[in-house]
Amino acid sequence: MKKLLTLISIFWAANSMALELVIGEERLEPGLVFIFEGAIKDHVQPAGLLHLKEHETHVHIEARANWDTKNTPKGTPSGGFVPYLHITSRVINQKTGLSTFIDVVPHINLVDNFHYARNITLPGSIDDKYTVTFNIIPPAHTELAIHRDWLNTYGNNLSKEQSYTYKDVDFSEIARASRTTK
Repeated sequence: MKKLLTLISIFWAANSMALELVIGEERLEPGLVFIFEGAIKDHVQPAGLLHLKEHETHVHIEARANWDTKNTPKGTPSGGFVPYLHITSRVINQKTGLSTFIDVVPHINLVDNFHYARNITLPGSIDDKYTVTFNIIPPAHTELAIHRDWLNTYGNNLSKEQSYTYKDVDFSEIARASRTTK
């Protein structure tokens, strides 16, 4: 019986760790691929001043930003992380109109490796529907130097600014899940 309970606990923990809500997938020229997700809230360091503690939040908003595996600029690492982006997100409660606006900052873990994310508290009930907007802002000219070959081919930015909006996002299952077993 003890072995059965252990196996059930392991199975439950593995499934709850893998639970993610894909909000949207987009491609931005010249070959940046974004996967926007709502993931299970997580312990993130340093907690307190820079990041909300896991128990103070509902979901982990993520933006995976990687180079595509095809049709990308010469020299880009296939599937590699795209650094230096500024990504923000606005989460609007469709029932009340309340919203929260966050900077989605670089993180690293053993599942997605480098990605942009932030633990957040939803502006309303976890059972409400939400409109979620992700804003992609390329690095400033003081953050990323552009060589002549890139400039001649793609211009003086890594990419253009772009916003993606998704309606009727349901975070309820993700918000009820936990990465920790009690």
